Amino acid sequence: MITTDLTPGVPCWIDLGAPEVRTAADFYGAVLGWEYEPMGGEGEDSQGGMFKKDGRTVAGLGRLTEEGARSAWMIYFDVADADATTEAVRRAGGTVRVEPRDLGEWGRMAQYSDPQGGQFAVWQPGSEAGFELVEEPGSLSWTELYTTDARAAKEFYGEVLGWRFGDMEMPGGGGTYTLITPEGLPEERMQGGLMEVREQDLSLADGHPYWHPVFAVADCDAAVAEVTGHGGSVQTGPVEAEGVGRLAVCVDPANADFVVLRPTGN
Repeated sequence: MITTDLTPGVPCWIDLGAPEVRTAADFYGAVLGWEYEPMGGEGEDSQGGMFKKDGRTVAGLGRLTEEGARSAWMIYFDVADADATTEAVRRAGGTVRVEPRDLGEWGRMAQYSDPQGGQFAVWQPGSEAGFELVEEPGSLSWTELYTTDARAAKEFYGEVLGWRFGDMEMPGGGGTYTLITPEGLPEERMQGGLMEVREQDLSLADGHPYWHPVFAVADCDAAVAEVTGHGGSVQTGPVEAEGVGRLAVCVDPANADFVVLRPTGN
């Protein structure tokens, strides 16, 4: 499970790069019940802001400015030293997309690509540790990597972030799913998974691996109805996943993917 008790290697923040900030804010407000607070005040030229749920920060939103980049969610993992992590990424064959830099007194960040092309980021906390709400409806509950080479991904992230891995066979011959647990934490603190898929199954990212967030919801079918009713689409589901819950893989109006999940027992 993901918690706000942050330690190195755990997810601590997510943000979305969107071509139209207001469209994204309205969409996720409808689907996940988020309130959007723009930085610098309201206005058509707003460059971004924060998403909140019940007054607590759950994610960030910014205007997509990188030429040729697709709209996507970026997942940040907590690290003790962003500079040391950057060197580890280079040694392990990854690419540094954004060199470590300070964001005021809030903290220090960097962004990377793994050797197969999956993009992720790290956050070295300063005055801000990360999100304030997880595992509740309308907040992050899991992280997931679709990759073309599960073995290589495990080697890379194990070296860079110290993760431990456990493989399980999916029901119905659906392949192997790898569970991720941060170093030094018990198995109940599993924070995500990775799965090897074919390149042709990664059309959203032109065949490149990618991370996406899984958001908890109280009603999966109701969330899906809001997705399709506000310009998004559904890639898979809703379906019942044994021991997991009812879920759907969704795409927002700008083609950023995410999952909505009503966990088993909720």
